[in-house]
Amino acid sequence: MCTKTFSVAIATALTLSACTGGEPVGGATNPPGTEETAKTNVLEAGAAALQNNGPLAKMDIYLVGFHPMKEQPSHQMVAHHFCRQVNQDFAQCALFDGNTVDANLNGVEYIISEKLFESLPAEERAYWHPHNGEILSGQLVAPNLPEVADKELMKSKMNSYGKTWHTWQSRNGLEPGDRMPLGEPMLAWSFNRDGEAMPGLIESRDKRMDIDSAERRRERQDLVGLARPQEGVDALRAHFPNATPIPGVEAKAETDPAESTQ
Repeated sequence: MCTKTFSVAIATALTLSACTGGEPVGGATNPPGTEETAKTNVLEAGAAALQNNGPLAKMDIYLVGFHPMKEQPSHQMVAHHFCRQVNQDFAQCALFDGNTVDANLNGVEYIISEKLFESLPAEERAYWHPHNGEILSGQLVAPNLPEVADKELMKSKMNSYGKTWHTWQSRNGLEPGDRMPLGEPMLAWSFNRDGEAMPGLIESRDKRMDIDSAERRRERQDLVGLARPQEGVDALRAHFPNATPIPGVEAKAETDPAESTQ
């Protein structure tokens, strides 16, 4: 487990260096193919020595949460986000099915503030999921950050929205998924009520990564007062009729796309 010195100023600015917590999480599946040759290994070593990481170098915020697919919400997975905070209102993340060097790149997520979300036309908003449920439930975590830094990071994401496409269904709940990126990208969503996540999904993540979601939830109760109603909270409600509300997570009336064109 890695250790870092950390200040509240760094947390507030979101200039965090990524480190993983608990047991390392490898890729969910191994794509088919032959082993790398010695020539390929030499080329990789040369590239590592002579090239820099470019845009990847600043993807230094590490978050772990859960994504159900909007149209197939029974298809759920743990999502490891490696993000860059572009400005105060916009972040972009590469998604993986683990946090080790053999993890599979399986999607992308853009995160925007409430201000930017409200500037979007109604038809576009249907692609963006709300984040208050993920934060207030304790499901979304930044592994290994001190409590004060984790709180500042989550506070900065209250009332925000994410647009997420999974290009590879490499995990299916607690089991490996497709061995290759097959089919069309799938629009992912967020959990907004207790009971939407499949049994064992959150518990398995918590045990493996030494995370206590219930404790995080208790520590974040003072963020409830910051929560405003969000669009998309009810998007999965029909699929999970027995799910129960998360305190502070409220649905906002959504604009009819037809009205926005009038």
